[in-house]
Amino acid sequence: MSEGNRKRKWFGWIGSGVLGLHMLQLFLYAPTAQAADPVDLKLDGKAAIVMEASTGQVLFDFNADEILPPASMSKMMTEYIVMETIKSGKIKWEDVVTTSRYAADVIGSGDLLAFQEKSTVKDLFGAMSIYSANDATVALAEYVAGTEENFVKMMNDTAKKLGFNAQSQFINSTGLSRADLGKYQPANTTGETQITARDAATLAYHIVNEHKEVLEYSSIPAKKFREKDKDPMINWNWMLDGNKDSVNFKKYVYPGLDGLKTGHTDEAGYCFTGTAVKNGMRLITVIMSASSMEQRFLETRKLLDYGFNNFEMKPVLAAKSEIESLKTVNIKKGVKTNVPVVTENNVDFVVKKGETPNIEVVAAPNEEVKTAPIKTGDALGKVTVKYGGLEKQVNLVATEDMEKGSWFRLFFRAIKNFFGNIFSGIANGLKNVF
Repeated sequence: MSEGNRKRKWFGWIGSGVLGLHMLQLFLYAPTAQAADPVDLKLDGKAAIVMEASTGQVLFDFNADEILPPASMSKMMTEYIVMETIKSGKIKWEDVVTTSRYAADVIGSGDLLAFQEKSTVKDLFGAMSIYSANDATVALAEYVAGTEENFVKMMNDTAKKLGFNAQSQFINSTGLSRADLGKYQPANTTGETQITARDAATLAYHIVNEHKEVLEYSSIPAKKFREKDKDPMINWNWMLDGNKDSVNFKKYVYPGLDGLKTGHTDEAGYCFTGTAVKNGMRLITVIMSASSMEQRFLETRKLLDYGFNNFEMKPVLAAKSEIESLKTVNIKKGVKTNVPVVTENNVDFVVKKGETPNIEVVAAPNEEVKTAPIKTGDALGKVTVKYGGLEKQVNLVATEDMEKGSWFRLFFRAIKNFFGNIFSGIANGLKNVF
């Protein structure tokens, strides 16, 4: 049975009042990953991963590169492309979309849209993110790219840009299996949608860092699609912090959890990409092919607890720090020939609690020497900080203004340098002779 069919049963249960009325209220590249420690969390699932969201550091993985069907977690890619398209100005949240026959017919979760019904991009995005609505997802894909076939090409092109596994692929916008699509099966592709847990975490990393607005939707426990609707869409993510007062879901709730995407088909099992914030650190987790709807949340709790209990974000280089090996950077035509520099921002890494990180710091001026005038804050070099297989760069910036030297000053400096070079050449020549 597909997740959508199971969801219809749950929706009927919710609508009957069993859950209670209180439930009706809620192109960049992937980062280099740090090797995760070999830890056995005794997981119920085929693959899993824990990633820190700001750095992309992998804190735990289990079969994270195994190719598996993701079911509706595929919709994270649809979300990403829709938000990218909005960001580019090609479409707007207020645009009105007309439901096609395919969108109205698609099976599984949803059953919200009628043929030729008109809805805004914002409402469709909410239905996709909150209720995993297949009809809303297809409608958005067709609106963005003209056809789902064109949209799938965008999905696969984006997967390559983000560094997905070479064997990963999408065949539709929803994550439904080929058989579930019936007469709407894609003719131009073979196989099924398949990605890895690492791919899912990488995609979530880009979403939460580049399009944080998605959390405004994914964190909503329940919402009506239309004001006139009798029943709301219930978010299939039971772990949401917003469910803490729910009699039925509060045992699954994880404080600070606000996303991201569930998924289920018979082939995929029960999947979940989660994200939560605690003590200023955000984690991303993925569990694939858990044995039940409830179990995927219990396994996610294990992953989050492991990450938050064992790791912390630690500053390894403070902002405005002077680097011993490069305290000044040479400039051209200034009152002085060099300018003092410091780090522009701090550099943080995720480390094991109680660990003093062993870091490597390499500083270098920019290849092109900058010409005065120089303003405070101008970038004149870079510092590369390496830790545990990861590296970060931060600018070295000028700590003071430097005016352009007068013609008189520059003239005599040039004469000094000229004769200095001559005498240096003579000295070196005599040294070689004698």
